[in-house]
Amino acid sequence: MRHRLRVSLAAFLLVTSLLPAATTILRGPYLQLATPTSMVVRWRTDATEGSHVRYGLAKEALASSANAFGISSEHTVQLSGLQPGTRYFYSVGGARQDTDGDGKPLKSPVYSFVTPPPTGPASPTRVWVLGDPGTKGSGQLAVRDAYHKFNGERATDLWLMLGDNAYPDGTDADYQKALFEVYPETLRTSPLWPALGNHDGHSANSVTQSGVYYDIFTLPTRGQAGGIASGTEAYYSFDYANIHFVCLDSEDSPRAADGAMAQWLKADLAATTRDWIIAFFHHPTYSKGTHDSDREGRLVDMRQNFLPILEAGGVDVVLTGHSHVYERSFFVDGHYGKSADFDPALHVKQPGNGRADGDGVYRKPRGRAPHAGEVSVVSGSAGSAGSKTKPPALDHRAMCVSFNELGSVVLDIDGLRLDLTFINERAEKRDWFAIEKK
Repeated sequence: MRHRLRVSLAAFLLVTSLLPAATTILRGPYLQLATPTSMVVRWRTDATEGSHVRYGLAKEALASSANAFGISSEHTVQLSGLQPGTRYFYSVGGARQDTDGDGKPLKSPVYSFVTPPPTGPASPTRVWVLGDPGTKGSGQLAVRDAYHKFNGERATDLWLMLGDNAYPDGTDADYQKALFEVYPETLRTSPLWPALGNHDGHSANSVTQSGVYYDIFTLPTRGQAGGIASGTEAYYSFDYANIHFVCLDSEDSPRAADGAMAQWLKADLAATTRDWIIAFFHHPTYSKGTHDSDREGRLVDMRQNFLPILEAGGVDVVLTGHSHVYERSFFVDGHYGKSADFDPALHVKQPGNGRADGDGVYRKPRGRAPHAGEVSVVSGSAGSAGSKTKPPALDHRAMCVSFNELGSVVLDIDGLRLDLTFINERAEKRDWFAIEKK
């Protein structure tokens, strides 16, 4: 009897040792490349296995599934055939169903997202904008928590990162600590659209489309999310409702006025019919913060070579980081020189601070109106601000408001009105303005 028990136990242990162990999710899940009818879900596990996503319209009924071919520890699965503006619940894991010691299926966590609304018609949209967030320190956490306090129960429809997403070198370990371990909830519920910064560029190459930044993110190269195909993840565009977003690579792609990125930008802006155009990239066109746009090459290139294209294409807001401050311009157009050359009589399209409770909101005609005015916003303090002992000058003549403070930007677009708010690390509303279109 004991011999049979020993044999049975040995057989059980042998079979158990041959069964694949349940994997652990080390990163994610996180959402990428969102369109009204599709969503890319990514995650990382500690061992290779199949890539499988179960999803559905109810948390208790994940009736649909999607897979990726092969086995991997880096999982990328696209969900297709979705309905626009619809909440989906989902769970990620291997293609097999893991079981507990009693043979019962293990329940994986269930998360949810809402697909973008149909492209074209207006839909109330909230965008969270983070510049230079990835310091891994108390400042980054304070800015994150301040936004959540300000946001309350309101959904974040999408979020943008303006570069320097993970200090100091944009390595995989940097991204793990500065992105995936800081924003897990937002990553799995709202699609993230990033730009490349100089610190991210330490571990990435835009020409070869290689390195950590390009390994981590799934970005449109063929116009899958709206706009003209760029053929590269370094710069791209996408649509959300009645908004057209354009991401440029101010760090590592050629910035010549007649180069590939500039030619693509002209074609992309000419093709869009959205009500709003929002451009975002890392190096600011105007700044007298921790960086000086009068002297630094990449900043000069973006102002002289790309700002004219953006303004001719009808851009409404330009969002940048790099300078670890908050600076917001007047409603301007046509200034491509140094700060000292800024002339309000020539370059301010509409005077005032753009506030309904101040000098009045900025106004533009509806449609793709060339050189009708734009606001440039430097928001590079989502992780750290400039030195307090040797504060930056903050005296660029194009700026309406400048702060040497930690914080992030909240962008709300509803129909033909755009509101931008700067929230500091104490959840205080420090700057705001609006643009309305007729």
